[in-house]
Amino acid sequence: MHVVILGGTGPSGILLIQEALAAKHTVVVYARNPGKLPAHLQARAQEQHADLTIVKGELEDAQQLDAAFADGGVDAVLSALGPTFGNPSGTPIARGYAAVLAAMRRAGVRRLIVLGTASITDARDGRSIVYASMVAAVALGARSAYKDIVAVGEVVRACEDIDWTIVRVPVLKNGENRVVKAGYVGDGGAGAAYTLSRLGFAVFVVQELEKGEWIKKAPLITSA
Repeated sequence: MHVVILGGTGPSGILLIQEALAAKHTVVVYARNPGKLPAHLQARAQEQHADLTIVKGELEDAQQLDAAFADGGVDAVLSALGPTFGNPSGTPIARGYAAVLAAMRRAGVRRLIVLGTASITDARDGRSIVYASMVAAVALGARSAYKDIVAVGEVVRACEDIDWTIVRVPVLKNGENRVVKAGYVGDGGAGAAYTLSRLGFAVFVVQELEKGEWIKKAPLITSA
């Protein structure tokens, strides 16, 4: 498939790019600062007949977003974007997703897989003291980040014409664990664990791209 990847310069995004390329997908990386990409990926994009293209642009730049879709034939948008401590106020990532969704519609792209957290609740979630405490801590200690990720869930879920999946993650860690469990908060499966390897996130997103098992759903995934 031919995909556009957002958030590709962060640690999870770099792994997502590498997993997508390893699975023989062609990739357009849309990034505000492409210079943050590893040298080997920047070099790969310069190769003749490259399977990797880099487009520089801000998240709300409609013209540059259209350039990311300009080659045509884009099958999906995959995103590792997420707020962090010190996130600016005003839900900038959620606003950015609104711009991305508009660009997807202009290009006729329907599939979207995005990073989320347990702060985005789901009707299928059960009770978990640990997750409730984690969400409360974020809401109190990183209010702007909390409001932004909750707004992301609202913006994405409002799109009836888009085949979206919100991949909710707990605490992200480095590591080589590729095996993940998917479910909902407090369900005794994925909801019984509280960490996820960044590599596991990348693997799950690429698998979901190919299988489409969680369309219009927001699974919580954890390392097995």
